[in-house]
Amino acid sequence: MHAISLQPPYLIFLGDESRRTYAKTGAGLVDWRRQLCAGQFRLSADAADLGLPDMSIEEAVAAGVKSLIIGTAPVGGALPASWQPALVAAAGAGLDIVAGLHTRLADNPGLSAAATSSGARLVDIRVPPAELPVATGKKRSGLRLLTVGTDCALGKKYTALQLERDMRSAGLDADFRASGQTGIMIAGRGIPLDAVVSDFLSGAAELLSPDNGPGHWDVIEGQGGIFHPAYAPVSHGLLLGSQPDAFVVCHEAGREQISGWEHYPVPSIEDVIARTVAVGSMTNRNIRCVGVSINSSTLPATERGAYLAALARRYDLPCVDPLVEGTGAIVDHLVQQFQP
Repeated sequence: MHAISLQPPYLIFLGDESRRTYAKTGAGLVDWRRQLCAGQFRLSADAADLGLPDMSIEEAVAAGVKSLIIGTAPVGGALPASWQPALVAAAGAGLDIVAGLHTRLADNPGLSAAATSSGARLVDIRVPPAELPVATGKKRSGLRLLTVGTDCALGKKYTALQLERDMRSAGLDADFRASGQTGIMIAGRGIPLDAVVSDFLSGAAELLSPDNGPGHWDVIEGQGGIFHPAYAPVSHGLLLGSQPDAFVVCHEAGREQISGWEHYPVPSIEDVIARTVAVGSMTNRNIRCVGVSINSSTLPATERGAYLAALARRYDLPCVDPLVEGTGAIVDHLVQQFQP
């Protein structure tokens, strides 16, 4: 698998992005690697606030920061022109620039010149390994769990990370497998599947989760959404290549339209389960849903319990908010379903 080496501590760059949904890279690092994050750099007071100290480039350098990490994920993955002066200044001051964009940092003449002058590195996370294989479709040893979603940016990565933590606490042999730029930054390894040429997408997913011991679980970070009008292709390729034995559906309470594609409704959890089984059974006939993960941040705390209980009754599956009560109920159900 593709491994990366980043130099902490980090300055999280948020630009002028005010929507936390699109600041998910920075938020993920703060939530799962808080000890490595020294501050945030915002171009506007209206930009998303991750709860870190605001720092200028000069203050970050004085504080010993080594890397500026671009913490936003703009649609299309391009580098906005308005960011250029700040990023060039950071590279010129000797900070490594780390990004998970589709645009390559080294292709930017200003950034490249500044980094060459100071000795800073330009680190692109969204670069897949060379010579990826075409999928074989052959069954691999070990066990796999994939997180899938009713939409993008609603908790697939967080659910997978919490599942890994709770599975290990329960004595299971489990590893988080990162398939997106933020997950790779958190884990230090992985494959950015949405940057892979489509012919090799399922092969990359096979490589992401290779043969393993019979009791070992790979907990695979989901991508996109199987009903998403733009990102469904990566979801299908990941599903076919990962050959999951189990999957968990992730959903945000109250979200009714696909984020950024408001003319498309969010599919029901029931529809996502049915289509995931229909597509996934092509490479693993025994695929099954083992739980539902809910991002309940839009609900009053007093309503969360009843909401989860209603879903649990409807789908006859454990339903949890992983950031409130963890995923222990799903892990318990998983153990029961896959007893040797």
